[in-house]
Amino acid sequence: MSRKPLMAGNWKMNNTVGEAVVLTQEISNNFERDWPDHVDVVVCPPYVDLKPAKTVLEFDKTKVAVGAQNVHWEPSGAYTGEISVAMLKEIGCEYCIVGHSERRTMFGETNENVNRKVRALIDGGIAPIICVGESLAVRDDGTAEEFVCAQVRAALAGIVNDTPVDLDTVVSDGDSVAIVTAKSDEGLELMRHSTAHLLAAALTDMYPGVKFGVGPAIENGFYYDIELPEGVTVSPDDFAAIEARMAEIAKSGAAIVRREVSRDEAREIFTDQPLKLELIDELPEDETISIYQLGDFTDLCRGPHVPDTGKLGAYKLTKVAGAYWKGDSDNEMLTRIYGTAFFGKKELEEYLHNLEEAEKRDHRKLGRELGIYMMEPMAGVGLPLYLPKGARVIRTLQEWLRRDLYERGYEEVITPHIYNADVWKTSGHYGFYHENMYFFQINEGTDEEPRYSEYGVKPMNCPGHVIIYKNELHSYRDLPLRYFEFGTVYRHEMSGVVHGLLRARGFTQDDAHIFCTKDQVVDEVVAILELVDYIMGTFGFTYEAEISTRPDKSIGTDDMWEHATDSLKEACARRGLAYDINEGDGAFYGPKIDIKVKDAIGRTWQCSTVQIDFNMPMRFGLTYRTEDNTEETPWMLHRAIFGSIERFLGILIEHYAGALPLWLAPVQVAVIPIADRHKEAAAEFAGELKAVGGRVEVMDQNEPMKVKIAKAQSQKIPYMIVMGDKEVEEKLVSVRERSEGDLGQWDRQKFIDVIRDAAI
Repeated sequence: MSRKPLMAGNWKMNNTVGEAVVLTQEISNNFERDWPDHVDVVVCPPYVDLKPAKTVLEFDKTKVAVGAQNVHWEPSGAYTGEISVAMLKEIGCEYCIVGHSERRTMFGETNENVNRKVRALIDGGIAPIICVGESLAVRDDGTAEEFVCAQVRAALAGIVNDTPVDLDTVVSDGDSVAIVTAKSDEGLELMRHSTAHLLAAALTDMYPGVKFGVGPAIENGFYYDIELPEGVTVSPDDFAAIEARMAEIAKSGAAIVRREVSRDEAREIFTDQPLKLELIDELPEDETISIYQLGDFTDLCRGPHVPDTGKLGAYKLTKVAGAYWKGDSDNEMLTRIYGTAFFGKKELEEYLHNLEEAEKRDHRKLGRELGIYMMEPMAGVGLPLYLPKGARVIRTLQEWLRRDLYERGYEEVITPHIYNADVWKTSGHYGFYHENMYFFQINEGTDEEPRYSEYGVKPMNCPGHVIIYKNELHSYRDLPLRYFEFGTVYRHEMSGVVHGLLRARGFTQDDAHIFCTKDQVVDEVVAILELVDYIMGTFGFTYEAEISTRPDKSIGTDDMWEHATDSLKEACARRGLAYDINEGDGAFYGPKIDIKVKDAIGRTWQCSTVQIDFNMPMRFGLTYRTEDNTEETPWMLHRAIFGSIERFLGILIEHYAGALPLWLAPVQVAVIPIADRHKEAAAEFAGELKAVGGRVEVMDQNEPMKVKIAKAQSQKIPYMIVMGDKEVEEKLVSVRERSEGDLGQWDRQKFIDVIRDAAI
């Protein structure tokens, strides 16, 4: 299809505003009327010149479009000096140039950054003009063509009209096109999916008769489900041989070829692959059926994939497990081989190191070893029992946060664990959340005349706080009202997804609900974000924010959603907090901010959340008296900082590898007498530490000193105090720190002050 040429020009960091007006006027004056029949013309001045240039062209009615000469991919945030798509859109830009050669060479702009800009422009309705070019030095060197081609080859696949496609896909005039590179978010997923095909191709060669299920990319890699011939098994001992065959195929640069086939052709191709035939039968009648071939392996697959195996990166098979076909226990058990892949060997090695480190840090293992918590099958799935040390940590966390919340104007409330089903019907949980809740009957009458009422165990604390609000009449002068609670809730999680403290059926939320006016929302969200920053900073977490916007199914007016979403954005802007937009992933009752923290080994955890709720105030008929004595519905904010205290504790254990900071450690000091004659002095000093709030254990067992120190080390106790003759006589203590080792002899008061300062 022939395309109308596009002629676009920009003047970089040249011309003042006055000079830009003169230049634009000259362009307008020399513009021939018939040019639009043959070519589209765009002027792309600097941001400060955009409005004046557009004014000139609109006044003259000249058919020259206005575009920008650069943009940032983020919609807003603390990116000083940058220009957003929304800013360009408001001025009336139709185009934007990205990927200038000097921005690549002088400012280190990458294909990834260019791709982000392209996608942001497409989402914003501005046509991107992508530069692929060389510097003057490259041109003078005579390698311009090679250089430009290298930039083109960096593309692994494309996104056409927001759909990932193979690199050889033909695009049409008017299609929106973005490049997927090795550094694009989509690039890694695409490469991992292709590596799953590489695994399958190797298995085809090594295990004749193997049957294939599905082989998708997943969060940390990929897998392939297979049915091995009878009597054949695959174990981690076989991984080296499989990886070697994968390497041979990868090194050959074998093409990964896509072909569209009819349903009958597909059935013929997969006649010996019953699992694939089943998938074919499930495809909609109008579905385009595509297959991908890599060597002797052919797969039923939508794609896309890299063009050939030479573009695959570093990979490693990680584990083998059983998996029911389609996740249904009524189906046959298949063998699932997991792997991971990265574009570079360094990234792979780093991931494998972190994987090994994560196993060492597993809170389930450390939780047992450190005496934090236990799980007992008799008690039920996903219901942790906190041991004394764990209880200390939980209460310390709660008390620390409780004191801070009082200072921030919160009031603590306590609500029941169960409510009559009418509460859940009013809140909407009965209809929308019933399968995740626990309901039971209570006889409200007598044995002779039973009268049963249905009750539900609470999965969240919100209805109780709403009921407390409704208990009294409120005026605008009362708002904002901030209620908080450490409320234990229960949710029916499937046993297969329960995971220690990170995903439990019973857990305690550091819940709070703020009732305020529409105009107070921004200030309240800013205050919450300040609290988030303080809490996460205390534990050394870095974090990211994500704003989730209105889903397809929602309640509330357009005005309410716009105000709520803008309020969240403004609050982030006031805090200088950058955020991503998660389009359409808000709750049906309002938008939200999710905070994702990064731990010591680079893993991301979703913790804090701030949600605006239009639903519950309306369902329960909440009101307040305005200044002009009319009734209004208050705005309601849900917020949790830890999220779940159980989950947060699990994250902390893994973040610190069990070595919790001094102020939070369940045992802060182990006092170790060298001999029996030192026990009394050890007990006396332990009492002094306890008097200033210290959590102390005296290790006076009849064991060698080295054994006692080793035990204290294994329990991750921050300090060990050794007391012998000299220490007793001279009123000193010998101090050992769990990571630094022997710190020498200290004055007793000096150490007491350290422990006093650590008290919350």
